[in-house]
Amino acid sequence: MELKTAKDFDQELLILFDAYVHGAIDRRGFLSKAQKFAVGGMTAGMLLTALSPKFAEAQQIRPDDNRIRTQKVDYPSPNGTGTVKAYVAWPAQASGPLPAVLVIHENRGLNPHIEDIARRLALDGYLAFAPDALTTLGGYPGDEDKARELFAKLDQTKATEDFVAAANFLRSYQNTNGKVGAVGFCYGGGMVQTLATRLPDLNAAVPFYGNVPAAENAAKVKAPLLMHFAAVDERINASWPTYAAALDAAGVKYTAFQYPGTQHGFNNDTTPRFDADAAKLAWSRTVAFFDANLKG
Repeated sequence: MELKTAKDFDQELLILFDAYVHGAIDRRGFLSKAQKFAVGGMTAGMLLTALSPKFAEAQQIRPDDNRIRTQKVDYPSPNGTGTVKAYVAWPAQASGPLPAVLVIHENRGLNPHIEDIARRLALDGYLAFAPDALTTLGGYPGDEDKARELFAKLDQTKATEDFVAAANFLRSYQNTNGKVGAVGFCYGGGMVQTLATRLPDLNAAVPFYGNVPAAENAAKVKAPLLMHFAAVDERINASWPTYAAALDAAGVKYTAFQYPGTQHGFNNDTTPRFDADAAKLAWSRTVAFFDANLKG
């Protein structure tokens, strides 16, 4: 089925899909409610297929691209789940220590899209480190529905500690320069926001459309923040003004962009919610931000 853009779908259907992706309704509930949008020979199942990720079609950097090196590693998380698996990517021709970027996935674990994001960062001159929060449940299962089911079973307190441990692990990881940034998407964006309140030595934080912490935690943020928000994303955007005021009051260095006409998930090029222009601009801003804060 041809991969369409968000403009080809009714906004109510996109909101319904967002609820499905984030566990507010199950697959059966989505299909039942989506039935009224199934016109012109479409079925509710076909709509779900059209909205769901197409990993192979969207892949930008092949795993065997000779410009990069990749490997899977285990790292310790004594305050979390014990041992966590991560995907690591770095430029093949690196001539010295590299800045590190922690890459935090959405609420489905370390899927092929996030691995591709890590490889893109490697081409930008970083050691990209992408943990899988589903490690203790067997890792990303290769199926998005199963991944969401597993994600709902996670101990979120321990999962947070796993990402804290990842950032600390990167401080002294092989061939890194001691500077660590973090980027995350949706769940991962919220986790980046949390890490910014937990890690006073985090050098740069870039959350994409992630939930913000409680306002009273804003004063704990020491890392410079670059935040990307979708325009049509009430679930995430509703709490931003209060948190922005708290960041301002605490004197936190941050920049926030909202991209007109975009949906939640606009950077994810595996689904129709992807917005090519906004994603290109947001990513160029992200790389420039990391360059300024991690490569100096």
